[in-house]
Amino acid sequence: MSEHKRDTYGILAEFTETPAFYEAVGKVKDAGYKKFDCFTPFPVHGLDGQMGIGRSKVPIFTAIGGVTGFCTGMLITWYMNGFNYPLIVGGKPFWSPIFPFPIMYELTILLAAFGTLFGMFATNLLPRHNHPVFEYEDYIKCGDDTFFLVIEKADPKFDLEQTLAFVESLGSTKVEVLKA
Repeated sequence: MSEHKRDTYGILAEFTETPAFYEAVGKVKDAGYKKFDCFTPFPVHGLDGQMGIGRSKVPIFTAIGGVTGFCTGMLITWYMNGFNYPLIVGGKPFWSPIFPFPIMYELTILLAAFGTLFGMFATNLLPRHNHPVFEYEDYIKCGDDTFFLVIEKADPKFDLEQTLAFVESLGSTKVEVLKA
């Protein structure tokens, strides 16, 4: 393997027009590439669908956190009031699911929020303190008026020469090979 291929992260294409960028993303997906990413100066409606990205898995983490919080609230109030230190107050039962509602509610909200936070970190593969695209000399233009499409070397279909020729055919204004 040549030195050039070994230190390559991927291929970056710059676009200045939103429709051309949107079409290029669809062509990349249709060509069978799976490991590619887009960097845009503003949200592009429908881009996630054009990239073939499905729904987020974060709500699953949120639901697991919420159910865990609810069950934990039920369990600790039952243990403290109904089992460990039962105390009859005003003829009420030792434990009822109605009395500890604030604790169950607050723990449900708290652990659902933690589930959301940690689920987002897990699904986004965070923390990632640096990305090879950030080292690209013109990356600052992505915050203003330029769209970037990056096909990663980690993609099973990636071949430097063939992918470079394919990306050049997409109509981008500039194509660069990114270093890892």
